[in-house]
Amino acid sequence: MPGRKKPSTQPNKQSGVKRKSKHIAKLKSLKADVLSNTVSDNRLELLITTVNRAKGEYYIDLLQSFDVNMQVVALGHGTADQKMLAMFGLTDTDKTVIFSVIQENKLDAALTALEQKFSTIKNGKGIAYSIPLTGVVGKLIFGFLSNNRMTVGGGKEK
Repeated sequence: MPGRKKPSTQPNKQSGVKRKSKHIAKLKSLKADVLSNTVSDNRLELLITTVNRAKGEYYIDLLQSFDVNMQVVALGHGTADQKMLAMFGLTDTDKTVIFSVIQENKLDAALTALEQKFSTIKNGKGIAYSIPLTGVVGKLIFGFLSNNRMTVGGGKEK
């Protein structure tokens, strides 16, 4: 039959191009998945706040408003003697020490709010400082500590 073409045993060049483009698209998709699997450029800080014990609950609630997902509270006792306390006008030596894990981008706002509260609340004085956390392991732990529901819920808002 002269009008019919013989089936070729060589691969079709056009289908080879399609396969390559599918392969490239798949590689790009995998690369995007790997990049989206990275945790975040936003780092975590450990914010340590020491306040009078009577004001501890107030400051714990204040810090939670900055998406602090984990706080550890320790009860402390000041070490200054009575003479030193009288000189600075301090009477209460019972303290609350609050250890809060906070996102780096929210730290300045939290410290500003704490500073404002320290100066305006009666018997609400305290100190606060932060230490960078450099060794958080795992995407889920980071998601929990940074209060990122998308990371913890596996990409689904809860």
